[in-house]
Amino acid sequence: MTAAQIFAIVIFVGMFIMIVLDKIERHIVTLGSGVLTLVVVFGICMRSGGAIWDTIALKSFATRDFWYQVAETESKGINWATIIFIAGMMVMVEGMAKAGFFRWLCMKIAYLVKCRTIPVFITFTIMSAVLAMFIDSITVIMFLAAVTVELAQLLKFNPVPMILAEIFCANLGGSATMCGDPPNIIIGTSLGYSFADFLMNTGLIAGVSLIISVVFFYFAFRKEMVSANGAAVDMSKLPKPSEAITNKKDFVLSTIIFICAVVLLVTHSITHLTVATIGLFIAAVTLIVSGKDALKLLKKLDYKTLIFFIGLFIVVGGLEETGILEIIAKFIENISGGNVMLMVAIILWVSAVASAFVDNIPFAATMVPVIQSLSSTSGVDLKTLSWALAIGTDIGGSATPIGASANVVGTSVAAKNGYPISWGRYCKKLAPATVIVLAISTVYIFVRYM
Repeated sequence: MTAAQIFAIVIFVGMFIMIVLDKIERHIVTLGSGVLTLVVVFGICMRSGGAIWDTIALKSFATRDFWYQVAETESKGINWATIIFIAGMMVMVEGMAKAGFFRWLCMKIAYLVKCRTIPVFITFTIMSAVLAMFIDSITVIMFLAAVTVELAQLLKFNPVPMILAEIFCANLGGSATMCGDPPNIIIGTSLGYSFADFLMNTGLIAGVSLIISVVFFYFAFRKEMVSANGAAVDMSKLPKPSEAITNKKDFVLSTIIFICAVVLLVTHSITHLTVATIGLFIAAVTLIVSGKDALKLLKKLDYKTLIFFIGLFIVVGGLEETGILEIIAKFIENISGGNVMLMVAIILWVSAVASAFVDNIPFAATMVPVIQSLSSTSGVDLKTLSWALAIGTDIGGSATPIGASANVVGTSVAAKNGYPISWGRYCKKLAPATVIVLAISTVYIFVRYM
């Protein structure tokens, strides 16, 4: 093993440990690790300016395929398309939140089911999954959990079961589309998959799993939720959905922009507009219609997450340039003995277990080039491995309170409002639900693709 490979591994493992320990903000950890990779691995050990240039990948901005893609291409180094798309969606979501869109939607649905506890429970969990197909699950849970707590206090029920179900279904809904979860964005932009590719593959798995999950949560939580269900609800004492709208003009415009974003994402395999183009366009339109509030929206962007992604891609680029990822792929191939079903099962379940305890974003970014190498050497269809990786990383993170960002946000909102959720209570219900969905996904992939 060369010095470059050793240092690439040491930097990567050190980065992972620091992220898990959570003593230093994760964007600082990944950015620092990225700088070390550029200086130590590429500069001192490899003495390769080409490796640095390929990993920084600034030249991609000047290519037509970055903005308008006809043929599938694979990314290398920093995936700027992912960065731009996430930033664009962040701007759109901030505009929608400012207009009161999310709070209005939650209250409107609660009113439609006359604020009865069980119907609210079922509709909110389904809404969590549907919204997470198009909007970052962190944002979805942030607003849903807050409104759930408010409704719980008004209707006198325990909000914890509903928040737990919403967290799980948000992660499940995010697995259905390319823009639903960061791992899917990484997989899609890296391998040239479209919104429709995800919807017709992981989306079908998520759809079947959602039905089973809602039934599971109904029976798991019905005794905790049913106590207040028999009480009559005085609708006149509840806040009206219209009160959530802060500005009618902004509300209408943000809704139109959201619909345009969905249409562009659904049709981008036809229009050949890349997610980078879509993200930039949506952000630009949102800022233009925001007028004097545009600067406020930009200030609210989660720049730390964007920096986190940049540093992460550089570190993974170090593993790729030094050939470490090819070694990992070869190891998985040897373990599976060429058995395709075993290979797929290993990727899905290892991804799930790893994502339950470590951030699924760096894991997905690391595994994308691994499955590429695995596919080229073993002859297994890359898409089959991709769907297994996507499901594993997206769903596995639901098993523990730290497995995905939405979990952390949801439990934090509950605790802040006087409803702390312990590891035991969280895992007692959501870990079995995670195993059920992973088992369904494994069988589905075996039946459909093997």
